[in-house]
Amino acid sequence: MAIDFIVASPDEAFRAEVRRRIEGAGHGRVAAEYHELGASLYIRVLQDVERHPEAALIFDLAPDPDAGLKSMEKVKQASPELYTIASNYEVDGEHILLAVRAGANDFLTQPFDTLEFQQVMERLERAPRRAITGGSRLGKVYTFLGAKGGVGTTALAVNTAALLALRKKQVVMVDLDWAANDVVMQLNAASQHSLLEIGENVGRLDLSLFEGFVTRDRAGFYIASPPDSLEQAGFFTEHMLRDLLTFLVEHYEAVVIDGGGRPDEDVVLGAIESSTNTFLVVNQRIRESIAGAERHLAYLAGAGVDTGRLQVVVNEYSRQPVEGVVNYDEIQRRLSVFYGLPSSPVVQAGINRGRPFIEDKQTSGELGRAFKGFVDKITGGKAPLAKSA
Repeated sequence: MAIDFIVASPDEAFRAEVRRRIEGAGHGRVAAEYHELGASLYIRVLQDVERHPEAALIFDLAPDPDAGLKSMEKVKQASPELYTIASNYEVDGEHILLAVRAGANDFLTQPFDTLEFQQVMERLERAPRRAITGGSRLGKVYTFLGAKGGVGTTALAVNTAALLALRKKQVVMVDLDWAANDVVMQLNAASQHSLLEIGENVGRLDLSLFEGFVTRDRAGFYIASPPDSLEQAGFFTEHMLRDLLTFLVEHYEAVVIDGGGRPDEDVVLGAIESSTNTFLVVNQRIRESIAGAERHLAYLAGAGVDTGRLQVVVNEYSRQPVEGVVNYDEIQRRLSVFYGLPSSPVVQAGINRGRPFIEDKQTSGELGRAFKGFVDKITGGKAPLAKSA
């Protein structure tokens, strides 16, 4: 029986050896790998378990046994049905007992012994396979990444957050584009605090403290944005972001991130890796954005990002040939389009008045209908609209 495996280890040699033994012997395939085993690991594991509901986890405790046990225990608390195989050099009864108490179903000694590895695989194959049902209780993270400046990334992110909030979801909007800081502009918002203060206090956040740091838009969602000063951008780190997202998905139903256009920045890459889905935005009227998307996808694949969670969204699209506009069939051939959104003057009109276009059902027209279809597709269905304040 072929099984999907999730491998968690900061050691590339360990991950490579697991791949070789699993795939070489026909036990299954490695569906996901994690080299970062911090507090937010369980979020990424749950996201992959939703795609591979009968997967098994192999967890390397050797690099840091104490931290590894805590991380593995949190994974098992969030997903108790996930079959987990712990691995370490220490094989005495105390270490194995600690692993079992943390949730391990089996144990692999390092360095691997061929016979023991085979026996562990056989026990796994005999174990009842219980698919995880009901979905994760954690909130979803949606990151919007621009293939180039000016393609409409912020507008799509802002309107996604607004529509989810109007559908009575608890939503937080996070702006990681420190250079542009466009979210507050498009919402005509202002805040006394920024992501810097949130990052400095991320270890002691509770709902009251967090909501005191952010601004609430009148549509109902919260906004966490950069400071006005560009000189301070480097003080908000990837580690802070991962800890913040761990807090947010435990307390809110959706987190929408404006990732700007730089996937090579550590904070943006951390957001992409932590996201349920990342939407790479191109614009059919901007030819350079198509090549930009190809570069982004190549970079992210090389960085080890699961490209199955990257979806291309075409802004201002048209299936009909238009002079001076990239042919839609060419884009589809080069990028495999997830969704297309038509051009409409209501987008710029909404930006000019500082409000999401999706709020105005009377004027949003074809774009409004298409945009609601996009949000339905990424969330799995629609919910009743709340009245906008």
